[in-house]
Amino acid sequence: MKSRHRTAKRIMHMLNAALLLGLVTACGSDVGTPIGSAVAAEGLRIAAPAARIVEPKTQQVAIFAGGCFWGIEAVFERVKGVTRVESGYSGDTKATADYDLVSAGQTKHAESVRIYYDPARVSYNDLLHIFFSVAHDPTQLNRQGPDRGTQYRTAIFPANAAQRNAARAYIAQLDKAAYWQKPIVTTLEPFSFFPAETYHQDFMAKNPRHPYIVQWDKPKITNLKKLFPEYYR
Repeated sequence: MKSRHRTAKRIMHMLNAALLLGLVTACGSDVGTPIGSAVAAEGLRIAAPAARIVEPKTQQVAIFAGGCFWGIEAVFERVKGVTRVESGYSGDTKATADYDLVSAGQTKHAESVRIYYDPARVSYNDLLHIFFSVAHDPTQLNRQGPDRGTQYRTAIFPANAAQRNAARAYIAQLDKAAYWQKPIVTTLEPFSFFPAETYHQDFMAKNPRHPYIVQWDKPKITNLKKLFPEYYR
């Protein structure tokens, strides 16, 4: 009887460990495959947005999606003028903004980040510049690095007409300049954002040695410091 009890307890312990591992490896579905073993791409030096943008003087919000939100969040947390960054979901309803559903591709959400920033210190155009050159590869369709699915698409969710016009103009500018061998597939979608679960917030700060963070996200921070020293903090 005691033996059966010990066996059941051991099985429960193994199941709990497996569940915990699932949480910590939320991003990186292809880690261990040739895709997941690839070296993270270098940041790309590209021209800043040419079109001028006029913004209010009060705190503003920008929402970007470009793969796993852990790395995007970590990049913008290190940008001067950014006061707060949250990981979350954009592109579908609040009712389905749940990690298990989103990561399984059962919703129309994209993993996204909500960036609060001071336009007097860093403009929306500056954030766009960093987003396209450091944070992700805008030519990867429905995937980013080792992650595949529409939930990892490259997308912008403008908060107003000024942001929408600025994003559209910059994408056209970058496409014309042909920095990449493939066209930009970043979409402009209606504004929406729902915060992700607590364990996803500040993930890099809490898990600096996580294999996914080390391989895919820390290089982005290095590139931010190298390409945007005036904005790096």
